[in-house]
Amino acid sequence: MSTVVAQSLHVFGLRSHVSNNVFFFDEQIIMFPSGNHCVKYNVDQKWQKFIPGSDKSQGMLALAISPNRRYLAVSETVQDKPVITIYELSAIPCRKRKILNNFDFPVQKFICMAFSPDSKYLLTQTSPPESNLVYWLWEKQKVMAIVRIDTQNNAVFQVSFNPQDNTQICITGNGMFKLLRFAEGTLKQTNFQRGEPQNYLAHTWVSDDKIIAGTDTGRLFLFESGDQRWETSIVVKEPTSETKNLGVIQESESLIEFPAVTSPVPSYEQVMMTSSHSQLSLPQVFAIAAYSKGFACSAGPGRVLLFEKMEDKEFYRESREIRIPVDPQSNDPSQSDKQDVLCMCFSPSEETLIASTSKNQLYSITMSLTEISKGEPAHFEYLMYPLHSASITGLDTCIRKPLIATCSVDRSVRIWNYESNSLELFKEYQEEAYTISLHPSGHYIVVGFADKLRIMNLLIDDIRSFKEYSVRGCKECSFSNGGHLFAAVNGNVIHIFSTTSLENISNLKGHTGKIRSVAWNTDDSKLISCGTDGAVYEWSLSTGKRETECVLKSCSYNCVTISPDGKIIFAVGSDQTLKEIADSSVIREMSAFDVTYTAVVISHSGRMMFVGTSVGTIRAMKYPLPLQKEFNEYQAHAGPVTKMSLTFDDQFLLSVAEDGCLFTWKVFDKDGRGIKREREVGFAEEVLVTKTDMEEKAQVMLELKTRVEELKMENEYQLRLKDMNYSEKIKELTDKFLQEMESLKTKNQVLKTEKEKQDVLHRERMDDLLDKQSRELQDLECCNNQKLLLEYEKYQELQLKSQRMQEEYEKQLRDNDETKSQALEELTEFYEAKLQEKTTLLEEAQEDVRQQLREFEETKKQIEEDEDREIQDIKTKYEKKLRDEKESNLRLKGETGIMRKKFSSLQKEIEERTNDIELLKGEQVKLQGVIKSLEKDIMGLKREIQERDETIQDKEKRIYDLKKKNQELEKFKFVLDYKIKELKKQIEPRENEIKVMKEQIQEMEAELERFHKQNTQLELNITELWQKLRATDQEMRRERQKEWDLEALVKRFKTDLHNCVAYIQEPRQLKEKVRALFEKYVQRADMVEIAGLNSDLQQEYARQREHLERNLATLKKKVVKESELHRTDYVRIMQENVSLIKEINELRRELKFTRSQVYDLEAALKLTKKIRPEVSETGNIISGPERQALGSRGQRQPQTGLLLASKAASPKLPPASGHTHPTAFWAPLPRACSPKAL
Repeated sequence: MSTVVAQSLHVFGLRSHVSNNVFFFDEQIIMFPSGNHCVKYNVDQKWQKFIPGSDKSQGMLALAISPNRRYLAVSETVQDKPVITIYELSAIPCRKRKILNNFDFPVQKFICMAFSPDSKYLLTQTSPPESNLVYWLWEKQKVMAIVRIDTQNNAVFQVSFNPQDNTQICITGNGMFKLLRFAEGTLKQTNFQRGEPQNYLAHTWVSDDKIIAGTDTGRLFLFESGDQRWETSIVVKEPTSETKNLGVIQESESLIEFPAVTSPVPSYEQVMMTSSHSQLSLPQVFAIAAYSKGFACSAGPGRVLLFEKMEDKEFYRESREIRIPVDPQSNDPSQSDKQDVLCMCFSPSEETLIASTSKNQLYSITMSLTEISKGEPAHFEYLMYPLHSASITGLDTCIRKPLIATCSVDRSVRIWNYESNSLELFKEYQEEAYTISLHPSGHYIVVGFADKLRIMNLLIDDIRSFKEYSVRGCKECSFSNGGHLFAAVNGNVIHIFSTTSLENISNLKGHTGKIRSVAWNTDDSKLISCGTDGAVYEWSLSTGKRETECVLKSCSYNCVTISPDGKIIFAVGSDQTLKEIADSSVIREMSAFDVTYTAVVISHSGRMMFVGTSVGTIRAMKYPLPLQKEFNEYQAHAGPVTKMSLTFDDQFLLSVAEDGCLFTWKVFDKDGRGIKREREVGFAEEVLVTKTDMEEKAQVMLELKTRVEELKMENEYQLRLKDMNYSEKIKELTDKFLQEMESLKTKNQVLKTEKEKQDVLHRERMDDLLDKQSRELQDLECCNNQKLLLEYEKYQELQLKSQRMQEEYEKQLRDNDETKSQALEELTEFYEAKLQEKTTLLEEAQEDVRQQLREFEETKKQIEEDEDREIQDIKTKYEKKLRDEKESNLRLKGETGIMRKKFSSLQKEIEERTNDIELLKGEQVKLQGVIKSLEKDIMGLKREIQERDETIQDKEKRIYDLKKKNQELEKFKFVLDYKIKELKKQIEPRENEIKVMKEQIQEMEAELERFHKQNTQLELNITELWQKLRATDQEMRRERQKEWDLEALVKRFKTDLHNCVAYIQEPRQLKEKVRALFEKYVQRADMVEIAGLNSDLQQEYARQREHLERNLATLKKKVVKESELHRTDYVRIMQENVSLIKEINELRRELKFTRSQVYDLEAALKLTKKIRPEVSETGNIISGPERQALGSRGQRQPQTGLLLASKAASPKLPPASGHTHPTAFWAPLPRACSPKAL
């Protein structure tokens, strides 16, 4: 085997048409097919691991993973024969567990597979026309059952096991939905199809007996135990505009009649053909995946619907819609979401949904995002990056950057980074891209499109064309190694352009067929080309003419390359050989062993060669080329390799193929000769940016800065307004809460008094109830005793009755026994007589049987004798024939043996001579190579010795410098330790002061509470006095009213009396008037008399009122005096409180300052600890005088240099005193201490 080894590192691509092409291995790792590998990809850490396909495999067809995630089944075609390989995923690396390749039934290929729930059984479905379903016990490679699913060559799309039952199976396909059960070694169908047959594309189990199936007409069916229970239909309207309207047209519990599908869709390609013709297309349900809440299904191009189970019914309703996003890099963004979702899977935690599409893309979405975006559809995101969806036609790499450039038939150009395994740039165009070349600087590319040849700049975020040439259908282009020239092929002409002037400097004509490959030599003085005309030409660029040529019309060349020394050309073509060409002649041909080489590349060191084959494999061999079949062959692609390239440092091999995948390989030679080339200069990080882009971005940045400043101003203004509002609200709330507290206190007192009353009432009631209960208990005991006596008498009577009944029943039993024995005797006599009759009949029948047996044996003997005679005659006849044939056979064998011996002896002689010649040539070549390599090795070792001597001297100098630094740091450490101790001593007395201050604050708070209580008591006294004042005011008003009434009465009486005096001269009239006065005022006079009687009471009332007024005045004076005293006390306390707060804040600042000092000191100490091991090697110790000198130097240094602190070095303050605002000390003060009270 060859010593040149290639290890697959990363792959950019997906094969979407493999059945079940994406699934989760665990929460972070997914698996998918790419090329001829199955890839394990870690989504978080971005690494890939590979499970290669079988040797000589023609591609994977289907995958299946076991439910316990331990086994992976891969269906392949190996040399036109189907093979199923089962890998053990738990092993590291993954290893083959079983290979199923011997089949007792006809089979072309296995198109879908499924593992049973316990992972012991495997279900496989073969393709038409056989369409066999095979039930395997795969560990023993045993077929448990096989059944033919369909006889009409209809396609089967999916098979699956019941997730809870190994014996129940579901199969869906074109016109079939079948449930089978494995029993007694056979698979039997358990359901009966009703209604019109549908083209079921996918299905999934949502419970033990329920299955959701989707069709090519956008219909979803729910089957329970094989019977249809529910149906819904989805229709996608696709008008000419970019807008789309998706509507669930109808959903019903009953069966809905739909028109029959005239042309069922058995494959994805036919589905796409039919859907493109109709304006109103029906969405095909290619994939369904179940999860705990329901299921997800594809609903036409670029759309996935989530259905959730309805709570009150056993049916489902549409809950969310997820779309594939529009790609802005596409030339037609509306086409980017027109790709069908072919496979979906949920992560084990159901947090992530992954989907693969018909354009070889992988998308993912977190399910929590779908719940957030209610009303609007959610959008998928690329799982990794956009991938090629068709055959890759161009590949190139550069020197100054770790970039790979590819172009594809999917009309896209992509720039990849093989260091970070990411996509750097990506753009789609209207024309197909046939070839691409990357400038050695990594800043430019040349791309050959169907209409033109374009030179493009690779900007930071775009690919822009800056020069176009009218070279139509350029299938091959290449920059020179220096980058100053590039060649472009147009049919059978090679155009050479200058990269600096962008002009066509020469045209190379000579090929009669299409040119397939061009290659530059190391110094760019020559160009090598090959084509379909069987010609390999070496062109001189200085003259523009052919220098050497080698024409072999029977071979159509695919690729050409040249050795680093420029002496040998290597070409591969359709004749299945690798040719070494030198001086216009083929000096050597190496067979490809029944495959066609499509690409060839040689390393820059000239020690390694790699070729790509038409079956997708890559062969690694060392150069000089071996004589025998000495190469390593690696499974790579699922189609012919189109291009291969090596990076400039010979570390990585790049390969692309018609399957749309790009592989990166790590290559090395086990001999280690001339491979490892360390880069003198690292990769360039510069990127191209246009001036307009820079100006636009600068303008945008300025606008954003101004916007940010405006927003800051607005926010500050809004914050001020909010602070003002909140401060007002806080004041209002504090007042309100204080009022509420007072009201609650009064309520609390009232409730306490009510509670005491209720307690007294409750006790009285309890005493009454206890007395009543004791009385009732005594009464109940008396009653129950009487009842017990009565019941006991009844019991005795019933016992007597039961004894009598028992005696009667015993008598009846005796009578029944006697009658029974008599009847038994009669029956036995009757049946004995019958038995005797039957025995006699049996004996007669047995005699008849014996006679018949004798007759049968006699006839049997006669027949056997006749047959023996006939057999002996036939035997003798055929024995004679056998003897004759054996004799003739022996004669012929002798003749053939003699001829074989002669032939073998001649052949051995020929082989021995040819082997001797080849061995001698090989030894000669090997010895020459060994001599050259040894000479180079000697030179390299001498250089290494010199370099190592220089590095040793540099390291010794560095060690000496580090030892000096270590000594200085030790001195600095001693000073820092001393300062830390001093700072700790300063911190401790301040903490004691803080504790004393806290105790003083607590005492002051206690005094404040005591004053608050006194104040409340005084307020209560004031309220009582105010009530008394109001009562006296009311009585005074009443007395004044009475006085006013009496004065009015006296005035009226005086006026009437004055009128009477006018009649003093006339006695009669005077008498009448006096009488009228008497009648008028006699009652009121009585009232006056009553008032006179109460005058003593009024005097007493006035005296008491004066006394109370005097008391009130004295009390008012006392209250004023006490309030003034309290105010002075409160002012004094507040002043003390403010001074204490200031002191605490100052202490806090000092504490913070000291902490920062200690923290920095400790940081310095850690540095010294790290450097201490190097100091210990020197063994130097600082003496006493040196320490004193360091101490004095540390004292002379400014204080800021040592102001360092640590949380560990300073004791923490308790949370009560730490980081409190000065206003926090107002919180415990009572209402009397508030600013209003003061």
